Amino acid sequence: MIEKIKELWIKYEEIITYLIVGVLTTIVAFAAKFIANFILYDNTMNPTSVQNFVLSTINWVAGVTFAYFTNRKFVFKSHGPMLTEAPKFVLSRVSTWILDIVVMQVLGNLLGMNLVIATLISAVLVTIANYVFSKLFVFNKKKTE
Repeated sequence: MIEKIKELWIKYEEIITYLIVGVLTTIVAFAAKFIANFILYDNTMNPTSVQNFVLSTINWVAGVTFAYFTNRKFVFKSHGPMLTEAPKFVLSRVSTWILDIVVMQVLGNLLGMNLVIATLISAVLVTIANYVFSKLFVFNKKKTE
């Protein structure tokens, strides 16, 4: 049984650690978003379009900052130059920030969905896209010959 667990860990370590880091990143980002909502907008559960934009931006900045360092160290175990990786990481996350804003506008403002539920749905879509971008464009380990 222990050997099977070790085998699975070795096979799926990157995905497992990405999910763990993703959960921690989500907690950090959500905390920033909901604290900002409490401070700025008196804890509304039906924010306006502008409020959604501000809250999504706060969510994004907190998440990207935390995610870059934890993904670099624990998930992709990168030793590449930060000056090369960090801009690529931020640019890849800009696209998922836009995805988050669009999803929140559609679910929240157009469909009238509760902020918490819309945020959770958006987080799942953003997490999947972030992994793909990080794996393919940011922390891709090119095989040396």
